[in-house]
Formats: sequence, structure tokens, C-alpha cells
Amino acid sequence: MYFTNFPLIPYDSVGDGNFEVVTNLLKRVAVRSKVKANVMVYDTYDIKEGETPESIADKLYDDSKLHWIILLFNDITDRYHQWPMNNNQFLAYMDDKYADQNALHHYEISQVSGDTTIKIDIGTDNTDHSGATAYTNYEYEEALQDELRQIRLLDPAYVGTFVNEYKKLIGESLL
Repeated sequence: MYFTNFPLIPYDSVGDGNFEVVTNLLKRVAVRSKVKANVMVYDTYDIKEGETPESIADKLYDDSKLHWIILLFNDITDRYHQWPMNNNQFLAYMDDKYADQNALHHYEISQVSGDTTIKIDIGTDNTDHSGATAYTNYEYEEALQDELRQIRLLDPAYVGTFVNEYKKLIGESLL
């Protein structure tokens, strides 16, 4: 479904003047920022262990082939690095990346003006900040995965309109 609506273009891959009609994989469509800001059209969702875009689309939209809506709506272009790992993948990743998962990764302090819930990474030296909180490599990577788990899901009532708008926009071509 996702690529079937991409425009076809003439392309000379060798430069010998023999053009072939190919799918323009470089064509991009993005969700308008006004749509993303409108909390009436989406719900926030925490991805559960082992869930994939396909399984969520199947559960929410009754069609696993609409997984691309979830990816597009969340600006996910790299499913392997922008989607949370399952527990086994995470543990293997941690073993591969860190010799000591419990070693210090960084210290954080709370912002003192404005929004005091915002944390500031001050690096590995807390000499000037005795009240800084230490974070291990494991805690740091786990927090990154927790951020990836929080996504927006387009309300099923808007899926038909969204798909039609996508087809219209992706089909438009400057050629």
C-alpha cells in the first residue's frame, strides 16, 4: 500500500540514454505540524514488549498493512533505531556496547529556572554540583528506550481521510 502510490519516473541508472520507468523512492510526504499538534486526532500510546508497527496497526486499524501510518505519524524513518528493542535485543545491545553496564554514564541536575522538571546532563564531573544525580550506562540506555516507546496513534476515525490525503500528496509530481 505504501509504495504503490509513489509516482513513476523515467530514470537512466547507467547514463547511456536508456531510460527505464522506476518508482520514485525519494518522494516524501510528511504529516502537517497542525495535525500533529491537534490532540483530537491522535492518542498517545506506550509500545508494549514485542509489539511491532504491524501488530499495533492490526489491533487498532484492523489492517497490519497500515503500519506505515504509525511510522509516518511518528516521523520514524529507521525502524531498527527509532523503534524500541525487545528485552532480548536490548540486553544483547547492552552487552555489545558496554564493558560495564553499571558504570557511570553521566550526572544530571534539575534546571533551576523556568520548568524545574527538566533535567540537564552535566557530563561525568559533578565537582560543581554535589547534589547531582548519577546515571549508569544501563539507566541511560533504558531511558532512551522509554522515550521511543511513547508514540502517537492516529484515531481510527481519521484513517480513511489520512490515506486519501496521502495518496493525493504522494501522487503529485513536479516532473
